[in-house]
Amino acid sequence: MTGITLDEYILSYSDEEGVLLSALNRDANVNLLRPRMLSGHLQGRILKMFCRMLRPRRILEIGTYTGYATLCMAEGLEEGALIHTLEINDEMEDFIMKYLPRSPHKEKIKLHFGDALEIIPTLDETFDLVFIDADKRLYAEYFDLVFPLVRQGGLILADNTLWDGKVLEKPHPSDKQTAGILSFNDKIKEDTRIEKVILPLRDGLTMIWKK
Repeated sequence: MTGITLDEYILSYSDEEGVLLSALNRDANVNLLRPRMLSGHLQGRILKMFCRMLRPRRILEIGTYTGYATLCMAEGLEEGALIHTLEINDEMEDFIMKYLPRSPHKEKIKLHFGDALEIIPTLDETFDLVFIDADKRLYAEYFDLVFPLVRQGGLILADNTLWDGKVLEKPHPSDKQTAGILSFNDKIKEDTRIEKVILPLRDGLTMIWKK
């Protein structure tokens, strides 16, 4: 097979994202300032597969953005399971609500707007799966806050942990995002309560298993 990239080959042999997610993806790329923040086709199918395998009953997503990853995870959930998804930017509400109500899995999603650091302590849940994809400066704080809420044997996923390769460089003093990722990665490396591995998927996805 010639004329296609390796990424295109991978996607052509993976499940399609479907009409709704494809429309969301196009809309984000045309109308949003940072569409690259969207999880995208490949990562979306992987998140769904994680849910198929783990069969979580409760998921916490920190950073909804467009809701793309949220909808992908919801596809993989059994009936009665629930995703609490948190988004600090209420200006994203109109975009999210163009797509979320159209999903056949919308009843599995509870959307919260506000500061995750304030919302998480109010959630009376034990989580099987946590997906962190929000303010990189606060990754370590998010981790400390959610860890007691994750069941033994639960999984935490942290996105963007390779940060465009910037993890290999000394960050500029004003680059708080890179500093946040580096601090988080160092913290996870030394934590003996967990097992962890970074997948070189897109911008880096760290899998963290609670012992």
